[in-house]
Amino acid sequence: MAQLPLDLAHRPALGRDDFLVAPANEAAVAWLDRWPNWPAPALVLTGPAGSGKTHLAQVFAARSGALALEDLLAAPLPDLVGAARAVILENAMAAPEETLLHLYNLLAERGGHLLLPAREPPARWGIALPDLRSRLLAAPVAALQPPDDSLLAAVLVKLFADRQLPVGAEVLAYLVPRLERSFDAAARIVAALDRAALAAHRPVTVPLAREVLAAL
Repeated sequence: MAQLPLDLAHRPALGRDDFLVAPANEAAVAWLDRWPNWPAPALVLTGPAGSGKTHLAQVFAARSGALALEDLLAAPLPDLVGAARAVILENAMAAPEETLLHLYNLLAERGGHLLLPAREPPARWGIALPDLRSRLLAAPVAALQPPDDSLLAAVLVKLFADRQLPVGAEVLAYLVPRLERSFDAAARIVAALDRAALAAHRPVTVPLAREVLAAL
């Protein structure tokens, strides 16, 4: 009888040394490495889902001591920010514009910095508040690009290692040319293979990868 796989969370490695630097992301990494010598109080970090924005934000937080906020609605802004001089705001596109402007100005007055991970640059956010729009359009944008084959293969290796799944080179050679060119696709296939291998008591092999890809 097949084992029922439990949906247990795994713990991905999020240290600076675990981030895979390649042509698709080296410009964004360089911008974060320049901190605190940014030309503006804010830096916008853009890229598609699963492109490494969260990982780089974690690296930035560890380096700068930045306060990570998911939104600006939980409490009055002074209570949320406290004495922080660096803030990461994960959902800036959905933040109230007046509050986001207040946050920007607060950090600028302190000589601090604001990191804004987002899928698109501020020019596409539809910002209505002129003062906020002018400030964010002046902010540099660090863009993460979709991965090439070599980076996608390296990401797969990391994702399998995060889950402690041994995988041979032949599995990687099978998966890479068949996957959508995105980190999100890589994360989905690794999670699906993990579940399938556990349920069937099988190692991750090319036949299993073929079955899981067909099912997806």
